Amino acid sequence: MAAKSAASTTIEGETFINRELSWLQFARRVLELASDPGVPLLEKVRYAGILGMLHDEFFMKRMSGLKRQIEKGVKKISIDGRTPEQELAACRTEIIAQVADLAALMRDQLRPALAEAGYPILDHDCLSKSQRRDLEAYYRRAVLPILTPLAVDAEHPFPFISNLGLNLAVVIKEGKRERFIRLKVPANRQRWVPVGEDGGCVPLEQVIAANLDALFPKAKIGPVHLFRLTRGAEADEDRQRDVDDPGALTVPGNIVQQVASELKARRFAGEVRLQVSSDMPKSTRDWLRGQLGCREDEVYETDNLLGIADLLQLKVPGRPELRYPPHHPVTHPRLRGLDPEDPGAIFCEICRGDILLHHPYQSFDDSVLRFLESAAMDDRVLAIKLTIYRTSSESPIIGALLEAARRGKQVAVLVEITARFDEAPNIAWGTLLEEEGVHVSYGVEKLKTHVKLAMVVREEADGIRRYVHVGTGNYHSGTARIYEDLGLLSCDPELSDDVAAVFNELTGATPYDGYRKLMVAPRFMRERFRELIRREVAHAEAGRPCGIVAKMNQLQDPDLVRELYAASRAGVPITLNIRGLCILQPGVPGLSETIRVYSVLGRFLEHGRIYRFTNGGDTEIYIGSADWMKRNLDRRVESIAPISDPALRAEIDGILEVFERDNVTAWDLRSDGSHRRRRPADGEPARASQQEFIRLASGDELS
Repeated sequence: MAAKSAASTTIEGETFINRELSWLQFARRVLELASDPGVPLLEKVRYAGILGMLHDEFFMKRMSGLKRQIEKGVKKISIDGRTPEQELAACRTEIIAQVADLAALMRDQLRPALAEAGYPILDHDCLSKSQRRDLEAYYRRAVLPILTPLAVDAEHPFPFISNLGLNLAVVIKEGKRERFIRLKVPANRQRWVPVGEDGGCVPLEQVIAANLDALFPKAKIGPVHLFRLTRGAEADEDRQRDVDDPGALTVPGNIVQQVASELKARRFAGEVRLQVSSDMPKSTRDWLRGQLGCREDEVYETDNLLGIADLLQLKVPGRPELRYPPHHPVTHPRLRGLDPEDPGAIFCEICRGDILLHHPYQSFDDSVLRFLESAAMDDRVLAIKLTIYRTSSESPIIGALLEAARRGKQVAVLVEITARFDEAPNIAWGTLLEEEGVHVSYGVEKLKTHVKLAMVVREEADGIRRYVHVGTGNYHSGTARIYEDLGLLSCDPELSDDVAAVFNELTGATPYDGYRKLMVAPRFMRERFRELIRREVAHAEAGRPCGIVAKMNQLQDPDLVRELYAASRAGVPITLNIRGLCILQPGVPGLSETIRVYSVLGRFLEHGRIYRFTNGGDTEIYIGSADWMKRNLDRRVESIAPISDPALRAEIDGILEVFERDNVTAWDLRSDGSHRRRRPADGEPARASQQEFIRLASGDELS
């Protein structure tokens, strides 16, 4: 009872880190990788592109949310004591600093290094006459025919500017009159135009700007500048409010129509950022800002390339020495040697005992994909059930489901069509599956379905047996090669019963209260995690072994953070491996002295979730789909499964230990919200956790 009282009462001096600024610290760690001398050149360029993508997403999601709060007059103070205006101003300051640092990095390091490596990003002004002629020929042949100049004058209102599009602001002079023309850089042409056979490229916008006379042959062309507009995307809570209308989801297919309408509306969402080239005169910038309805503090100027996320599309042929060494996932030891002609072989192997998967070190295709493809082909399989949150554009998993349906198996798929920025492809997949006879459900009313579950129902000699896969990542064969995730293959009867119950809830909308092994959000997970944390407090107070180790993507739920603070005050040692944002403030005397937080970043995106509780020496370990975020615990359907097999628990302990020993790609969170990167001590071998996992999977001994 004492622990409960302490955790549920606001403690004087209790402090938190701002969510938005913590997320921007994650972006800064990516920026640090882009400047790391130990990272190969083309990987540093990729990290620079990732930073641009992260900034785009942050404006669309988080800055737009703060702007909406301000416009609505929301006065709610954030958990760290800031008004929405103060949060937005602090985020703007940090973003401006990051943009400046990235511009300096590109100018002083990355572009010179690319030039030295023989593949420079060139400026059109620096090209030879022959190179300019070649690019002009390309422009006239492949670009000019699809350009559409849009004038602004009394007869032509200012045109609609699409989200994240790159635009030229062109001034045409006609006598004493000047006319503004907007010219959109076509997104269906390569951004980085190759120059000759010697290597190198020129940004497409510069090729267009240098050849405007072909588009305006009789006009006197004045200054040309670049701009780019970012529009907001609705937050999860916005959609939650949108479906509060009673009966909004009662008509079959209505959610599909609603999401399709939202996608159309998103194109016209309000502006949150106007990026302009630093050479744009203030008068032009102010006029453009006025036309677009942007505030002064929504304008961001840079002398860097706009649309820096397009660096992810930069293609440099060959040059393997400029990249990370190729990574080839290995087949899990338990799945090696299975008869490729026997679709039942994988099910026989699962019957021998649970299998723990660690991607991308162990092959997704040879495990999860084989599990589903075998189910499609196996005559003994009666049914397949699967959740789809995100999947690849040419998904072999969808192919397996379609094949199963064509073979007469019962196939049920839960497609979450409100997955942010994946709505359109998920609607398309759902339609295709329905046309082939698959039972398709589009989620649960007022909740987003984020579980990563698959179930295969198989008729065997001794009766029906169910096989399940519980994962931390999506059923996406593409991201499975670059995301770190965990998965469990099992035919445990109790776990299978629980997974079956989740699917029945998802498709039948019938609540279920009898879960024995799974933690399921939103109705049970929060309370169960609270109980597990408080149980560690009880062990600490009784002098028994205690401790919490957790790995997740984000930590944002204030209530669970307060539980962790209470556990720390009781003396429970807590170690948190959190890739992204974290509002918990570690190492504060009297509040969080026993809590350590660190973040791991590398060539693969850390995405797995692990929760380990010492439990007086009888350790319990869980994996699953949920972070400790309010949205995961309260507004999503999530599942967390226990790891029952002692050997598999030992495997996960080993995984956690590798992360703990990382002294190259780990950053420790300090109490002021900043991070400090770990470095090997003098004479200490370098241990980058992801490289260690590659060695471990290949059978090499860890250093």
